[in-house]
Amino acid sequence: MKIMLAMIFCSYVYQECQAPYIMPLSYNSWNDCMIAGYEEAKRKTEEVGKEIVNKDGIYIRFICTPDNRTKT
Repeated sequence: MKIMLAMIFCSYVYQECQAPYIMPLSYNSWNDCMIAGYEEAKRKTEEVGKEIVNKDGIYIRFICTPDNRTKT
């Protein structure tokens, strides 16, 4: 079974989250997905930048779930 990663960008200041963004890659295990989630959350936090993260209270949630997307 393949596992997909969904990233959710949120703001503590505005008390809202964006719709989940489904990452294009699938993972072979739950463990691989979890590690990728933490790495991607760190990478995206750095991309947003310290100023905006601090000003808007940005945080990133992620979910690993079975990948039921159809293969084309």
